[in-house]
Amino acid sequence: MPEPAHPRRCIVVAVDIERYSPRDNLRQYHAQQLFRDVMDEAVTSIGLDRRSWTTQQSGDGELAILPAETSELTVVADLVPALDRILREHNHSLLPEAKVRLRVAIHQGLVHLTGANGFPGEAVVEVCRLLDAEPLRQALTAFPHASVALIVSRSIFQDVVRHGYRGLRPQRFAQVQVKVKQLAADAWIFVPDEDVSTVAWEQPLAAKPHSPAAEPSTGTATYQISGVTTHGPAVFGPGGTAIGTVNGPWNGTVDR
Repeated sequence: MPEPAHPRRCIVVAVDIERYSPRDNLRQYHAQQLFRDVMDEAVTSIGLDRRSWTTQQSGDGELAILPAETSELTVVADLVPALDRILREHNHSLLPEAKVRLRVAIHQGLVHLTGANGFPGEAVVEVCRLLDAEPLRQALTAFPHASVALIVSRSIFQDVVRHGYRGLRPQRFAQVQVKVKQLAADAWIFVPDEDVSTVAWEQPLAAKPHSPAAEPSTGTATYQISGVTTHGPAVFGPGGTAIGTVNGPWNGTVDR
């Protein structure tokens, strides 16, 4: 097996059209056309060359690997506001079911551009996971009049947003927890012209602390009656009947 070409450190951008699948064939066709036109116009408006981007299309969006010399500041600070402005202009005359709204994820890292069937690299995997994160979907739901919602990785936030480059205001970004497949990470969400601090973000459930002393024995059953959960046999109420059997000793704990 030949040694792969050296990876390049790049900015990676993933974009997805909200509610693409429920559209009929014609609306999907027009949504794709609008998406391409808006992306081209927005990238050109911030002084970048769209033709230099290496992209992988997905019908309802794209994964883009940007040239190594691309300014992170320009991409993070300018791309989403430009997309939001241009999308609002295009959506203004469209019926609600024909409007296009976008989720955008931005990350950075090493990427192999010579993969046999895509772009190998953890940075690519992570940006796609961020794009699919529930808090990002929640952002567009929370702000129905918004056209774009952005999520950035920890490294993008720490390297670019936190320092306030290009007028970026860190307080306009809401920190969220992302748990998608093998990815569990902090990320930050931004929605142009909206106060994301007002959103009660749905966070992934944390695992309960491990407590050997309170852990039920192997083979115990779990029962729930009137909001009381018991691991193993228990008696409920005066003169009640014991329920449950175990294949071993019962520790007698009841969780309320």
